[in-house]
Amino acid sequence: MRNKPPFRVAIVGLGFGAEFIPIYQRHPLAAMTAICQRTKPKLDAIGDAFSIGKRYTDYQALLRDPDIDIVHINSPIPDHAAQSIQALQAGKHVACTVPMATSVEDCKKIVELTQKTGLRYMMMETVVYSREYLFLQQMLQQGELGRLQFVQASHVQDMDGWPNYWPGLPPMHYATHCVGPCLGLAQALAEEVTCLGSGRIRDELIAHYGSPFAVETAQIKLRGSDVAARIWRALFDTARQYRESIDVYGSKQSVEWPLIEHEPLVLHTAKKPEPEIPSQVRCPDFAHLLPEPIRMFTTKGVYDLAQNTHLSFTQGAGHGGSHPHMVHEFLQALAQDRAPFPDAVQSANWTCVGILAHQSAMAGGAPQRLPEFTLRH
Repeated sequence: MRNKPPFRVAIVGLGFGAEFIPIYQRHPLAAMTAICQRTKPKLDAIGDAFSIGKRYTDYQALLRDPDIDIVHINSPIPDHAAQSIQALQAGKHVACTVPMATSVEDCKKIVELTQKTGLRYMMMETVVYSREYLFLQQMLQQGELGRLQFVQASHVQDMDGWPNYWPGLPPMHYATHCVGPCLGLAQALAEEVTCLGSGRIRDELIAHYGSPFAVETAQIKLRGSDVAARIWRALFDTARQYRESIDVYGSKQSVEWPLIEHEPLVLHTAKKPEPEIPSQVRCPDFAHLLPEPIRMFTTKGVYDLAQNTHLSFTQGAGHGGSHPHMVHEFLQALAQDRAPFPDAVQSANWTCVGILAHQSAMAGGAPQRLPEFTLRH
């Protein structure tokens, strides 16, 4: 495995995953080396479209390839943990789409493997590299918000019609889009979570996972912080436009997500006359933080084969321009021999918040403590 750039990348899963191919192809620290997809016609179509010669239908064969340094996993959620574990065992650095795993035990295995091998793992959480998150982070770091007092986030998405494992999925099992920005802005790890379920989804959906709730809402206690966080999630039978929101409340200023997608953020400034407290602000783009060859990818989708951009990108409002920022962070971390953000421990903490939140909801709101392996940082 190469320990200096250009780092040789293999992308696994070519639905959403194909969005990243041109970013790696243009990034100065990367060599877009191989792609992997079980369906050969799709594999060849993507390979031909992006001129990638090395193609695998067998994931194990890809892992045996000594000319691959990074495996970027974009496979279905149930495959994330096993494929991440296998890649780390094969000596590859891992970037993986969310969530890290579907069990606390698998999160622990991934963390332990990174500690044992020294390899890097990054959960590719889009929200903490969205322009909105970067804007709020900048305001917080520059002191414009004052003292951070409270943070909350929501992720509401109608998953009817999505394939395979999605029907009836417990809302908090896909919670990192909420958890990540709260914990990231607070610069803390979750210590305990309490969650309540609300409402009821259709019986045919309940049958898949045994989870009845239409909505799950959680309170998160943060370690070493006087800030608390609140998140809520809904995936089925709850009428609402798609929304991934972050609300941040400070002593000087607060920023709230708009109620309708693509409207301006709402800025509240303390100590003004009541009618003057709120104002609307347009979030800037942060492409200037990236190498010039990949700056274009903060404002448009990159996978336009047959005009068929992946649904998670179009429904997700372009993921806030996050894709090139995530790629750049991971490659920079490898080049600088440092942990990426989020690293394996942070990724496990964020993921386990959701897993344990659902357990709390099923237990009528009983508090759940995060395991110690997610708190050692």
